[in-house]
Amino acid sequence: MNLSLTLATRVGLNLCAVFGISVALYLGSSIFIPVVFSILLASILYPFAQFTHERLLVPWFFACLLSIFALVALHLVVIGAFAWAIPQTLKGLPQSEEQWIGQYNKVQSNLGTLFPIHDDDEVFGRADQQHPERHPKAVALLRKQLSEDSMSSVLARLSLAGLDHLWQAILVLFITLFLIFEGQMLADKVKAIFGTSMETRGRVTLAFAEMGEAIRTYLVWRTVVNLGLALVLGTVYQQVGLQHWYLWALLVAVLSYVPYIGTIAAGIPPFLDALLFVDPLAAFGIAIFYTCVVTFEGYIIVPWVMGRSMDLNATTVLLACLYWHQVWGIAGLFLAMPLMAALKAVCTQVIGWQGWGHLMSSGPAVELKIDDPATERARLEAIERAAAGDPELTTVISVEDGNKGAARPGDSKSSGGVTAS
Repeated sequence: MNLSLTLATRVGLNLCAVFGISVALYLGSSIFIPVVFSILLASILYPFAQFTHERLLVPWFFACLLSIFALVALHLVVIGAFAWAIPQTLKGLPQSEEQWIGQYNKVQSNLGTLFPIHDDDEVFGRADQQHPERHPKAVALLRKQLSEDSMSSVLARLSLAGLDHLWQAILVLFITLFLIFEGQMLADKVKAIFGTSMETRGRVTLAFAEMGEAIRTYLVWRTVVNLGLALVLGTVYQQVGLQHWYLWALLVAVLSYVPYIGTIAAGIPPFLDALLFVDPLAAFGIAIFYTCVVTFEGYIIVPWVMGRSMDLNATTVLLACLYWHQVWGIAGLFLAMPLMAALKAVCTQVIGWQGWGHLMSSGPAVELKIDDPATERARLEAIERAAAGDPELTTVISVEDGNKGAARPGDSKSSGGVTAS
């Protein structure tokens, strides 16, 4: 059946397909998110399991299980760090009325150096311990937000969220274990879906290899860079005198997995800590130092250690963060970069999709390669004859690697440049 589709129709169908896929991803987030996390973890842990199996002669199943145990140990270290930092932060809060008033007056004094706040202001004025009835409204609001009941409610919600994430983590670990154990078999079966053509199977194999390499490179080096950032910034925060420097360092290590947005979010708490509890000069010094460090990390360190596997332009990254956050929430922000790296690897190997891969990359634009005049003229003549009403006419274009066409090895009509039958 011949369908004559206009450009507007094709664009509309493509937009409907994108919308349908987005709705499916959103509605199936409880299934897709654990599976995607498991695939990412399996791509990282598979080489470790393979090394353990081949070099240490550990049986394959136990090698896979050992890689899962290593992952669990790493997660326990991160969870233990937060479990230590959060109670330490709560212990640092003022305990008595005098401590609360003293802390508030220090914050009010620091803010007064930047903003015109009068000591007798009824909202943000200075608190007098001798006259509690004259305390500004901000003191009562602060007490309400940091009261024992309010903190207990917050901890209860965090506990419920933690239990839900614990179940998700257990599910992800089991899926990851079976993906590692059956990874080679599953990869071979996926290749078989695309037929027996050697060229097609080779492209599928290369796409899998590039996807795995891009994901491993990003996650491994991103983790190493994040730990380095946490160490450097945590040391500086401690030397400046921030009250909760250890918590801000941990936040940098975690939030830096989210490009741009996470980096900005991780820099706000230490700035506020210095502004409110140290002095404004220290706050601006921390802001300048933090900006210099993350700029050096983003433009020097990351391109150097990750190379072309994460060659994505900033516009693509930001749009991907917006899209995946809309579809999968916070989890989508953390998955945006590896998913886009995998998508770019697929686009570079699928004929006709290379332009989308170039669109996502940060390199210069690739010039369009045009056929030589004779080939182009023959192609246009064949198209004109087909448009004139010859239903038996078939046009096949065979081109070199630099300008892929529709012909395939083994095609009975791929022997020439343009064939009309």
